[in-house]
Amino acid sequence: MSKTKIGPIASMSAIKTAIANNEADKLKQLLEGQQLDGLQKDYLLELAKMSNKEISEIVSSTPAKP
Repeated sequence: MSKTKIGPIASMSAIKTAIANNEADKLKQLLEGQQLDGLQKDYLLELAKMSNKEISEIVSSTPAKP
């Protein structure tokens, strides 16, 4: 599958959708090679808490920007 460069707003929307739909593989793909800023990561962790443990672990393991 080829990677298409998408903008930050579209990317964040796709990440939120993958979390809401419990799509772990899609979420891993979207977060691969990404660094989230602290606010983004906190927000996504809150969303992930409403999902399942695997989704929460994927978001938790995504590196944050220093």
